[in-house]
Amino acid sequence: MPLLEISVVPVGTNTASFSSHVSDAVRLIKQRGLKYQITPTATVIEGNLDQLMEVAKEIHQKAIANGVNRAITNITIDDRTDKKLDMNQQVQIVQQSLH
Repeated sequence: MPLLEISVVPVGTNTASFSSHVSDAVRLIKQRGLKYQITPTATVIEGNLDQLMEVAKEIHQKAIANGVNRAITNITIDDRTDKKLDMNQQVQIVQQSLH
């Protein structure tokens, strides 16, 4: 299943913190019933490509709607087609290789 990693950098705010923007993004992801994982620097979302692109667009637009002067949104899409893997399986494969 495709994965999308997204990070939004709000520019032009009066604080260095952006946890409220991450919380807003997670609320949008949850409303769509998508599986996700928050990391220290980004959020990974699992779903079909249309769902992922739509939620990425909404996350970006939400940052703008919250009054930032500029939002820089970075996304990476991982869409493996030769076999089915979800984000938990991918993490487990790496963890198993460490043992």
